[in-house]
Amino acid sequence: MPLPGEGDAWRGSRLQFLTWDRTPDDIDSPEHRSRQAELETRAGASFHPTAYVAADAAIFTTRLVLGEQSWIAGHALVRGDVTFGAHCTVNPYAMISGKVTCGDGVRIASHVSLVGFNHGFDDPGLPIYRQKHETLGITIEDDVWIGANAVVVDGVTIGRGAVIAAGAVVSKDVPPMAIVGGVPAKVLRYRGQGRRNATRAQLQALGERARAQFQDILRRNTHEGEYLSRENHGSARMSIRHLCDAVEIATGFASLPDGLDIPATIARLQAVQDPETGLFPDPYQPPRQGVAMRNDGLALYNVLAVGYALEVLGSQPLHKVSAVELSAPDLCQWLESLTWRERAWGAGADVDTMGTALYFNARYFSTGHARQTLFGWLALNQDRASGLWGAPTKDQGLLQPVNGFYRLTRGTYAQFGIAVPRPDAAIDSVLLNHRNYGGFSGPAYTACNLLDTIHPLLLCLSQTDHRRAEAEAIARNVSARAGERWVDGEGFAFADGQGPGLQGTEMWLSVVHLAAKILGEDDAFCFVPKGVHRTEAVGLGLC
Repeated sequence: MPLPGEGDAWRGSRLQFLTWDRTPDDIDSPEHRSRQAELETRAGASFHPTAYVAADAAIFTTRLVLGEQSWIAGHALVRGDVTFGAHCTVNPYAMISGKVTCGDGVRIASHVSLVGFNHGFDDPGLPIYRQKHETLGITIEDDVWIGANAVVVDGVTIGRGAVIAAGAVVSKDVPPMAIVGGVPAKVLRYRGQGRRNATRAQLQALGERARAQFQDILRRNTHEGEYLSRENHGSARMSIRHLCDAVEIATGFASLPDGLDIPATIARLQAVQDPETGLFPDPYQPPRQGVAMRNDGLALYNVLAVGYALEVLGSQPLHKVSAVELSAPDLCQWLESLTWRERAWGAGADVDTMGTALYFNARYFSTGHARQTLFGWLALNQDRASGLWGAPTKDQGLLQPVNGFYRLTRGTYAQFGIAVPRPDAAIDSVLLNHRNYGGFSGPAYTACNLLDTIHPLLLCLSQTDHRRAEAEAIARNVSARAGERWVDGEGFAFADGQGPGLQGTEMWLSVVHLAAKILGEDDAFCFVPKGVHRTEAVGLGLC
């Protein structure tokens, strides 16, 4: 038998934490009504007759409104100017500060922090504690669930029906019905839609924005009739690549840059090619003394940039790329001289050029046995454990060989429609590299690093379902974040801290297309790369 009063004490303690157990008798008890009366006097509170405040709740408001069937649990802290509509719940140890306005049906889990004010800190010459507070307020619309340990900062509006995942830090407005999570919080999907529908909606929305704006973006990136890339203008050298990027962006939307003179552009691009080697030295750069054109990175990359731009304009290179039509010993010597140990990305880029040049030769001119030599060397030199070519480095780990894998396979296996050896091992390495770099968050979240992740996954998943779910999760994340990176009227920046430009815009649009293709949702995204980042093999084979 409980001692006299013991049952009441146990129930009172229970109601501090399991406040949903309150009954009409608890609400109407003299002790509770007395507590509410004191809060009305001391804390500017007003209560619906069915509202309840647990005894150990810390209420230090200048104004508090608690609506019908709403309650605040014990050990919660509520201070400032706070309004709750009907059927709102505040669980133990939640902290609500500043100006916070909640609609109906808002559920606030334990250890949530809603901070509806901010300390000033802009003046570095004045101690922070002496700077003025700012209050924009937090608005939480109806039917919102905020998970445990989430933080919502001042100035945020959370739309109707949203769900905030546990541990999220919400620093931007949340759309209605969105499910957000992470630090900072990002839209993961939307309620009432499966992940597929949410991804399709994101892809469609971004595609339509980009299609409506790309001509203005191309015009923005011109100077005295020349295309330039804003992220490079002023601090980096000019390049014929920027004209090629403009052509790639427009043709990805089944269009052309406004005002483009196609015959004149074709003639200009064809004139870049060196008749003797077939390579494409950049016309903006003087020849490097003592450096063979075969070692000039721009001359090699322009095989891709210029060559594909000519193709999408309905033309072709004028000359065979004789620089890659080498005997087997000479080609193997070239391959073995590349930077496989210290800079596998650069080595892979050179192989990309070789493969692409051999494609142009096979399609438009003639070719010998260099392709067979190239693929034979690659088969013998792939690392059996990692599925990659080249070695990891002390400072960057797998980053160089993974990024090199993209460039190498793009111009060879993907180009000719040939199966990649050891695709499961390659997928393991790409996913490990992605994880080691934290999903390429922060400064590492660049078009290059994401392209060099997404393309290898897509290529290998055409042969295997190995770890497909993990690859699809990355693709969904890329699709969800892309819309937030797009700058209206300017496009994509290649990397955080840079301005949007042609290079970043073309590469990120291609990344999103590739991510959509992994998910089988590429029909929802209206940009389809036709040149450097195209995904359809030409099917010329090795013979």
